Amino acid sequence: MPGSKLPVGICPDMCPAAERAQRERERRLHRFEVDRGWTGDPPRADPQRTVKEYNRPAAGKLRPPPSQLRPPSVLLATVRYLASEVAESPNAPLAEVASFVADRLRAVRLDLVLQSAGDAETAVVLEAALATLLAVVARLQPVETRGPVDPVLLQTQVQESFGSLRRCYAQSPGPHPRQAAFQGLFLLYNLGSVEALYEVLQLPAALRACPPLRTALAIDAAFREGNAARLFRLLRTLSYLQSCAVQGHVGHARRAALARLARALSTPKGQTLPLDFMVHLLALDGPHEARDLCQAHGLPLDGEERVVFLRGCYTEKGLPPVGTCNVLVGSKLRGRTLEEVVMAEEEDEGVFRPS
Repeated sequence: MPGSKLPVGICPDMCPAAERAQRERERRLHRFEVDRGWTGDPPRADPQRTVKEYNRPAAGKLRPPPSQLRPPSVLLATVRYLASEVAESPNAPLAEVASFVADRLRAVRLDLVLQSAGDAETAVVLEAALATLLAVVARLQPVETRGPVDPVLLQTQVQESFGSLRRCYAQSPGPHPRQAAFQGLFLLYNLGSVEALYEVLQLPAALRACPPLRTALAIDAAFREGNAARLFRLLRTLSYLQSCAVQGHVGHARRAALARLARALSTPKGQTLPLDFMVHLLALDGPHEARDLCQAHGLPLDGEERVVFLRGCYTEKGLPPVGTCNVLVGSKLRGRTLEEVVMAEEEDEGVFRPS
């Protein structure tokens, strides 16, 4: 309302005590939030593990008091916890982890909207939350999205997260040290989108000249041109977080490259090509993945090492195979934890320092 002033959050915990008690009574605790040492019934909430869940604001509903809102410092600690403890849960299904983390990160963004917080600290929280969400979503395989998590909802939340962060950048002069990195992630996640490219090109020239944005623009150009050799050569150089952002486009890029090879090489008698060449060209994880890709598109094999491009054989059915993407994504963690990636990724190359 005009003239109204937003409060400042004062809740010191990841979940307000009132919500924690209510969900405990109503048996709405997630198994990630239950006290491990409690064996009674109903389950008891662990204050160190319970995280505020998302509740959609309703028309006419009173704003939550400051005691129900977490300040930016607590929100950042919450994101760190989700990245370090929940996202790295060894025995939990990835779909369950993604569903829980996405919901709690949505609540983090809502807490920021409902209170008065500085632009710089807001940007830091939104950056960490978006990085965590990108990494968790990238770990999902297509078969796992048919469980407790809706892939369309996850994509919507990623786009909403980008929107919140980019609005924060636009409303504040900064400086925002990681802005170039996250603007580049925005373009990589929306690879091939005219709208995303237009929005990036409206950024200041000094920002566009930063390495992460230059790389993202080069990848977008190679993707549009169908230059598979350049595209996958650039994808190999990306950091882990950048690779998570672009992973959703890898399968389509490989299919497009294979279709061009089929048009160029197919003959009535068939022409063979070493699978090792395709592994190198398309940054596949090995000959087994090259064989799976060819067979999924109707191309026959000549033994275990060569594919035959026979005229009329190439077909496209359903979505392209995603593959494990270990070369392009998984291998780039290089022993780091997700928390380290979320908080320090591209700290050197992605920093934008205005003159």
